[in-house]
Amino acid sequence: MINTALIDAESIKGKIFQIRGKRVMLDQNLASLYMVETKQLKRQVRRNIKRFPIDFMFELTREEYNNYLRCQNGTLEIGKYSKYLPYVFTEQGVAMLSSILNSERAILVNIQIIRTFVALRKAALTYDGLRRKITTMEKKYDAHFKIVFEALKKLLEPPVSKERRIIGFHPN
Repeated sequence: MINTALIDAESIKGKIFQIRGKRVMLDQNLASLYMVETKQLKRQVRRNIKRFPIDFMFELTREEYNNYLRCQNGTLEIGKYSKYLPYVFTEQGVAMLSSILNSERAILVNIQIIRTFVALRKAALTYDGLRRKITTMEKKYDAHFKIVFEALKKLLEPPVSKERRIIGFHPN
């Protein structure tokens, strides 16, 4: 049995990207974790395509591939990357991969990937809670310091001038 400790959670976190508002992993990164070729992984997915609806897996557009992945992976070298657009898998898609890749390694890697996705979700919830607390505190302090804020606003406003008085000699 393969030890899941060999699969570093931090390295998995670095392979999870945000595309189209979803956290996803690239097919080539998953293939390297499963220790299979990318074309073998894609072949198995195409053979079982009914298991992968659009919310489990989708193919990147040419624009997403050129714009997003160039930023993530640095400058692409000619001939180094596939001419085919990559698939990306959501958390549910990764879970489904374990049913089509029948190996001990695939099962253990999937367990670690799912744990990483869960940890990221918990971290996002913590940030949302923190944001809500800060908003609540701002409202609370705005009420306490309303007088101070009003005084500051008055000081920042330009002075309102009354009717201009003409300087100099005035003939009747």
